[in-house]
Amino acid sequence: MRTVYVGTSDFAAVVLDRLAASAHRPQLVVSRPDRRQGRGRKVSPPPVVERARELGIDTFQPEKVNDSDSLARIAAAEPEAACICAYGAIIGDDLLVAHTWLNVHPSLLPRWRGAAPIERAIEAGDTETGVAIMEPVAELDAGPVYLTRNEPIRADDDYGSLAARLAALGGDLLVEALDTLPTPLPQGEDGVTYAEKIEREERLLDPQLAAASLERRVRALTPHVGTYVEPAGFDRLGVGRVALAAPGDGPAAGELAARDGRLLYGARDGALELIEVQPAGGRPMDAAAWLRGHAAALGAG
Repeated sequence: MRTVYVGTSDFAAVVLDRLAASAHRPQLVVSRPDRRQGRGRKVSPPPVVERARELGIDTFQPEKVNDSDSLARIAAAEPEAACICAYGAIIGDDLLVAHTWLNVHPSLLPRWRGAAPIERAIEAGDTETGVAIMEPVAELDAGPVYLTRNEPIRADDDYGSLAARLAALGGDLLVEALDTLPTPLPQGEDGVTYAEKIEREERLLDPQLAAASLERRVRALTPHVGTYVEPAGFDRLGVGRVALAAPGDGPAAGELAARDGRLLYGARDGALELIEVQPAGGRPMDAAAWLRGHAAALGAG
């Protein structure tokens, strides 16, 4: 089947790789324009564009995917189906009605419609998620569903580990949907939740929240967004990996403490053990190494 693929992120690049290896190899890959990225602010192409070039597939990076030139360029590829995954911009009505669309969405719809379904599933403490192949409509992630597949969320999953499994699953499921073209079924409205995008302020681990909530937030935002603490008397400290400390083992909420060679951060009802941290302007490091350099400030423990 002739396809066009629309996507941007690392997640979408994994799905593209699987699609390109199938009988539905895209004739064209549509992605976002090159942007400045990273600390050096170097202009770089999106991950999907990099992978498409490696695969020898033509790419198209319009500023406005819904203008007439973009519609004409996509139509010229003569797709029998248009596939979309983590594109990062709204597909307008004219483009939606012009083609048969299959959208790879990493949740079990209607739970976690929206921009950050993987993060919100981890943060909420869900034990299961999955991938849905659905038909996009004007309402956000509300279209009928072709196929779904479940995936457990492990107790130690962070965004990186869960997203990798869901991307692989999404690629397989997209190919299966193109192979079989099942009739899409309406979602219904029972169980609808929305995965709002991650806001900048959510990166700060608020000590007035429960320790278990903070532990899940760290996993939900690691490694792509990152979290940090701002304890009194210390510079901002990035947080990479944590564990729940034993009850009664921690300092007051918002404070750091050393306990038997461990670095603890107090929360509302307990504490987190910080396992990997990143000093401002520095590299990630074991918390034990950071603690050795700050033992005097924290006192013996």
